[in-house]
Amino acid sequence: MRKPPPAGSPRPAKNDSSRSPVPGGQAQLRPSPLRPWMLYSCFLAGLILALGVSAVLLREPWGVVVLAAVIAPVAVYLVWALLRIQSRKSSAASGASHLLEAVLATSREWLWTIGPDGRFTFSGPMSRELLGYDPSELIGQHYSQIIEPDDLARALQDRVGLEGPDASWCGLVTTCRHRDGRRVLVEVSGRSIFDGQGQVCGFEGTTRALDTPPAHDAAAEEAFAGVEAMLSSRTLLTAFQPIRASDSGAVIGAEALTRFLSADDPGMSPEAWFAEAASVGLGVDLEIIALQSALIAAESLPEDLYVAVNLSPGACLDNRVAGLLLGCGIPLGRIVLELTEHHEVADYGQLGGVLAPLRSAGLRIAIDDAGAGFASMRHIVELRPDLIKLDRKVITGINADAGLQALGAAMVGFAREIGASLVAEGIETEAELAAVRKLGMGAGQGYLLGRPTVATEEWKQWSRAGSNRNPSTRPAGRHERP
Repeated sequence: MRKPPPAGSPRPAKNDSSRSPVPGGQAQLRPSPLRPWMLYSCFLAGLILALGVSAVLLREPWGVVVLAAVIAPVAVYLVWALLRIQSRKSSAASGASHLLEAVLATSREWLWTIGPDGRFTFSGPMSRELLGYDPSELIGQHYSQIIEPDDLARALQDRVGLEGPDASWCGLVTTCRHRDGRRVLVEVSGRSIFDGQGQVCGFEGTTRALDTPPAHDAAAEEAFAGVEAMLSSRTLLTAFQPIRASDSGAVIGAEALTRFLSADDPGMSPEAWFAEAASVGLGVDLEIIALQSALIAAESLPEDLYVAVNLSPGACLDNRVAGLLLGCGIPLGRIVLELTEHHEVADYGQLGGVLAPLRSAGLRIAIDDAGAGFASMRHIVELRPDLIKLDRKVITGINADAGLQALGAAMVGFAREIGASLVAEGIETEAELAAVRKLGMGAGQGYLLGRPTVATEEWKQWSRAGSNRNPSTRPAGRHERP
């Protein structure tokens, strides 16, 4: 059920073309009366025109008075008619503007326009209730500020099937990111904007909130119900994978990895669970539950190990995160918050501001999957993390690939320059471990160094475990989130 409009709607900010609607809820399109100054201008213009024309025609045998008497009324009428037309156009434009303002102020849908560079050029007032942003805050911002790249990719793919012959679409269901980090399920309708040459130069449309997936979308309903059941039952476990010093082999930390216990789909991977939750607007909620489970389980780890937990940048903005980190039984100095490379950050200032108090209290930040794409380097430059975790794609085969070795050496030097520690992920062979050591990477993680486990007895053995490494070289599975 949609929320009723808030009472006492605040005065709109700059760039918010949504002033209060006219009385009666609709614009009055009456032509405005002529002002006295308009009549005076008509008379003066007519008189000047009459005298001017008369002067030109003085060569004829007519007197000035006769000519003025004949021409003046005609000139005055023409000027009056011109001003009248202009007045009507102005009145119509004003009425249309008031009508648009009334629609913007009373509509429960968010109206928006995006330019060719993907930045908002217009935002209606509904953005406050829907996403937590004033219209003036969105103008000039890229749309990635309110939608995750993965969600955007799915939305663009779905739009192809919905787009009509006039380049418009209707009923596109996706999720947007609220200012506080939570996901909002929405329905989007819009159309392309074309320039004079017929090229697409932007988009305009409306967005409305959906409390649940549309009734006709059986798959979305099923996914929503499954994730909700998981959130209610909390049938998940936390496994930990050891992180070892590359020189001594001693365990120095452990990364939390979530295991879901689902009777309906026992083969569904953790990544699939998080992706499905995100697709129905429950991604942040599932991440919060996984974080809570990880922090509780981490109390059983040896006290000399740090604990690495994963969160998306969007989830970090949720107010519940700080409460969980500060209220758990693990000192903040032992917690490392890993931000995944795969999620774009729309506002680093906002994210940094949320994390700053926690970092001051001892929390460390790590950038996960570094080297897998441009986004990771942007994360590193903007957030200045305490740890950089190199993606397994950089480590796999690094012992025999000069290019990977050069990249690894560059990352070692870069980490040293910004005062960050480096962790090599996905180490599966002794040769890769030797290459990591030679390059000066301080720590490593991977199946060779220890598999994820839910057994607390094994966790306890990690304290000063030294060289108790698992030499297995079985291929590592896909990276699993917290």
